[in-house]
Amino acid sequence: MYQTSDIRKGLKIERDNAPWSVTYFQFVKPGKGCAFTRTKQKNLLTGRVVDVTYKTGEKIHPADIDDAMMQYLYNDGEEFHFMNTETYEQIGIGSDVLGKDVTNWLLEEAEVQVLFYKGNPVNVDLPNFVEMEITYCEPGVKGNTAQGASKPATLSTGATVNVPLFINQGETIKIDTRTGDYVERVSK
Repeated sequence: MYQTSDIRKGLKIERDNAPWSVTYFQFVKPGKGCAFTRTKQKNLLTGRVVDVTYKTGEKIHPADIDDAMMQYLYNDGEEFHFMNTETYEQIGIGSDVLGKDVTNWLLEEAEVQVLFYKGNPVNVDLPNFVEMEITYCEPGVKGNTAQGASKPATLSTGATVNVPLFINQGETIKIDTRTGDYVERVSK
């Protein structure tokens, strides 16, 4: 059991039969009344963020959470398969658990952090940046811009991202997985 004095950013707790992560906390000691701690918590299953206040001395349940470094192997159409890099155990995770934010940037042999809640995979943390090849994009036309124009490009995973006009099909680019934005062209 955690005490309110144990609350820190990144602390994983269980509340309402779901795992939550503390993203912000503030200890408040008013001039009158009991001290308390304000927190913002993110649900690790749904991604919803809520404000929760604890009175000093309240007990908080720790979440039954484990994480493991895993390598993405392949997609069989129904599940995405990962292998634990320490035990070589393989698991399949459905695309409904991963979501489009992960599957758009998942490359074969990529190392990712998989979060388990009560033994079931619930979340995959990607690296902040990935390098992907452009499989299709329209050629850029000179003189077609005032400044900073962009065009859509389709990547090897099927995701679409806006890139500057000078980027061509077959080139490799760096993508920020947190926002899905183009960062830079990668030279070989």
